[in-house]
Amino acid sequence: MNASGIAAFLSIVCLWANTALAQIELVSNMETQRVFAGDARKISLVWANAGDKAAVAEIRMHLYQTSFATAVPLTESLWKKIEILPGQTILESVQLDFPGVRAETPFLIQWLEGTNRVIGKTEVLVYPTNLLAELKTMVGENVLGVLDLNNELKPLLKPNHVEFSDLGEAALEEFQGKLAIIGPFQSKIQMREGLAQSIQKIARKGAAVVWIQPPSEPKDKIKPSFYVVFEGKGSIVVVQSGLVAGLAENPGSQLNLIYFSKLALNPEPFALPDLKTQP
Repeated sequence: MNASGIAAFLSIVCLWANTALAQIELVSNMETQRVFAGDARKISLVWANAGDKAAVAEIRMHLYQTSFATAVPLTESLWKKIEILPGQTILESVQLDFPGVRAETPFLIQWLEGTNRVIGKTEVLVYPTNLLAELKTMVGENVLGVLDLNNELKPLLKPNHVEFSDLGEAALEEFQGKLAIIGPFQSKIQMREGLAQSIQKIARKGAAVVWIQPPSEPKDKIKPSFYVVFEGKGSIVVVQSGLVAGLAENPGSQLNLIYFSKLALNPEPFALPDLKTQP
């Protein structure tokens, strides 16, 4: 083979290799992920190979803190080498460190094949770790009532300096505070007999209640994800468990709990969406 033939052969080989590598892409239809500031926060990834050959790539990542006008680079590193079979989709995750923030802050992870070819991006919203401190402001000089048999909420209140009355150790009917959070529950078995009647009694006296339901079972009737029940001087917001799942590690669940607490304290009737904004 002469020199021109060798050159042509090498060009074909390089083109094939680059094509194979280019088949790996990050699936980008995932929702923006939410994490707390701090070390080793888990970010989920979905990689795909839409080609008809196995693909291998060394993937690097760039982490940026973003705003409306700028993107400040924070870290750059080699993540890992991955291999994906033709037509295959794989689930991966990476643990990243995010700096402390005072409010919701957007970050962007840019994924590159080698050093310069961008093959995807991941948008992340990072939150301060003291979101639940807002509950202290809501109750003012009162003490928050908490019935938390599984110790999912109580350990999160202490570092946020939110004082609470443990309603698992006292008669719920005797609660005199402004706001009570009942749950989460692992199952219906955990809800003691007469719980609904006890919640009604404290609401009638003027308490606002967030009642987190246990996970639904296949035979259960379909219910709204949350709804408000007015009872005497107070109100009860009934919440399905999925909206506040994983309180310790899920900022979205903590934000939901804060919203439901505000709604219980200041219930408002729901209205139809603004039809003028509809397409």
